[in-house]
Amino acid sequence: MTTSITVQQTARPDGLPTPADFELVRADAPDPAPGTALVENLYLSVDPYHREVMDEGPLHTPLEGRALGRVLASRDPGLAEGDLVFHRQGWRTHALVTLGVDGVRRIKAYDGVPLSAHLGILGGTGLTAYVALTRTLRLKPGEDLFVTAAAGGVGTAAGRIARLLGAGRITGSAGSAEKVDYLTGTVGYDAAFDYHDGPVGELLAKAAPAGVDAVVENVGGTHLEGAIAGLREGGRIAWVGAVAQYNSLAEPPAAPRNLYDVVSKSLRLEGVLVRNYRDVQGELEDFLVPHLRSGRVASDETVVDGFEGILDGFIGMLGGSNTGKLLIHVTD
Repeated sequence: MTTSITVQQTARPDGLPTPADFELVRADAPDPAPGTALVENLYLSVDPYHREVMDEGPLHTPLEGRALGRVLASRDPGLAEGDLVFHRQGWRTHALVTLGVDGVRRIKAYDGVPLSAHLGILGGTGLTAYVALTRTLRLKPGEDLFVTAAAGGVGTAAGRIARLLGAGRITGSAGSAEKVDYLTGTVGYDAAFDYHDGPVGELLAKAAPAGVDAVVENVGGTHLEGAIAGLREGGRIAWVGAVAQYNSLAEPPAAPRNLYDVVSKSLRLEGVLVRNYRDVQGELEDFLVPHLRSGRVASDETVVDGFEGILDGFIGMLGGSNTGKLLIHVTD
């Protein structure tokens, strides 16, 4: 029998999670029932939103999440042994899936494109950035952009995609000098700053003194306040996440003190939920695959090797240890 391992949450964290909030559970991998297929996971996605899930989701079950796997055995007529499959069964080495149910779909392996990109810039991370830029912000060539948490998965994807869309000046915030250098030296940002160096609004004003037209906002709190301050009249904000409050021991950060500027500057602030745009996946791949093959674009990733490194990877990501998308490499 094949052994399956799952990471199960056993307690609610108080602030930053610790390994004591989880346990690894080993069992025999299940045989597929009629209409299902057994998948061995190759890569798992670890994301900031998992911290929110820990406050609300069921205990003693694996955390849900995006995964890329290979079919080992199938009784699903739509899936054959060896097929590559995307699913959301979460933090486990093996999963039972059914094609078309709960977002399960076959993955096309593109020559010259690493499989890991299907959970990075070609996956939900890249799709979030693409939807924020093309649907929510409707970014036009020449418009100036600000991205918060720009060295994370969505932030790096947003910078690369915005450049392909013809954006003007692209500015990002990050949590260290090393990440600032990565943004300007590797990803293609025109300017970036370490948000620890002062108020976000003041740092943005120095990095983009003429203001910005659009914002991809991943942080909330003072970052959202700074974004509102830096926007020109008629600017737009695509609000993707609020990582500033995920591990807060106190109440969530207060609303931005300049929130009324949304009215006085005729701004538009709209939330982005990528699950509402699954029909855009094919468009994203058509847009990006040629650039990934040519090397013009890369999938920015921090990869932890080995399934049992998932907890250290997750906790480290919440502390800002990763650059780009954090992935767990389970097996080849």
